[in-house]
Amino acid sequence: MNDSRVHLAAATSVPLRDLVRLYAAVGWTAYTKAPESLAAAISGSSYVITARMNGELVGLARAVSDNATICYIQDILVDPQYQRSGLGRQMVEAILGQYPDVRQKVLVSDAEPGQRAFYESLGFTEASDMDPPIRAFVKFDD
Repeated sequence: MNDSRVHLAAATSVPLRDLVRLYAAVGWTAYTKAPESLAAAISGSSYVITARMNGELVGLARAVSDNATICYIQDILVDPQYQRSGLGRQMVEAILGQYPDVRQKVLVSDAEPGQRAFYESLGFTEASDMDPPIRAFVKFDD
């Protein structure tokens, strides 16, 4: 039987070949260059939600949290074939549902034009737009 619905599920592990394929599909090559680190990142995450269609991994989102005061939403990936289908929203909402009592939820993203509207529609505010304003700092090592 061919089930054409996307299935969301919490995951404690994800096969490495599935991870590499999905991260490559969205162009996140910094992750695919170090697959062992990617596997460690997923297994070290507090919460991982996957989306599968006919068994194939088509979406993934993950959080790192202390489960009390802060939750970092680290990755939100949707295979290009399934983007703009509501899948990203469903995965973020699933993550937020795991942390209803955590006050500070943080998300760092690139400046792709559609990102801002998407994250604002989920209740996020860009750091520079907070009232009073706050600062967000990041440091990436090569």
